[in-house]
Amino acid sequence: MANNNFIITIGREFGSGGHEIAKMLGADLGVKVYDKELLDLAAKNSGLSADILKDYDEKPTNSFLYSLSLGAYSYESVLSGVPNLPLVDKVFAVQAEIIREIADKESCIIVGRCADSILQDRENLLSVFIHADVKQRAQRVMEYEKISFDKAVDMVKKSDKKRASYHNYFSDNKWGDARSYDLCIDSKIGYDKVAHIIKYCIQEKING
Repeated sequence: MANNNFIITIGREFGSGGHEIAKMLGADLGVKVYDKELLDLAAKNSGLSADILKDYDEKPTNSFLYSLSLGAYSYESVLSGVPNLPLVDKVFAVQAEIIREIADKESCIIVGRCADSILQDRENLLSVFIHADVKQRAQRVMEYEKISFDKAVDMVKKSDKKRASYHNYFSDNKWGDARSYDLCIDSKIGYDKVAHIIKYCIQEKING
């Protein structure tokens, strides 16, 4: 690599602990973690309201071009020069631009939002997917949301479907498919162990 900057993208099943693992890893590596923070940055740079960005965040769509994520258009041209563009596509374009800008200037960890595909041509990228058994995830969601187990299972399945739809519309890679990532890990081994494995892999990538 030309320098020691790196990017870790973390895709995750709902309730698998992806956000928590990213935070642990970020603290250990001394780098920023971008998850919901991307919404604030996108709002600041695009003129779209934070509420709109939140409403359309990681929502599935079947329109517009995957080339947006690869940099064929800037968010300025999308917001001003593409007529009748669905709002969900505008939100994606803005977030894709922000993700590229962050990756250009600093080492970072980015959670979700198709970042693995947006940055797939970067040699300093390590793409990770965190998964776990449905029952294990539902148990965690049940405790956190204080809902019944059956409702938690339903929430897990619906959230996974939404994330898969969003990712697969904007990417040539299939969400959750091991062939789409550098590393897939079951979080049942423990969040600290998952973070340790990811840290080892990115250090090997940098030093290699």
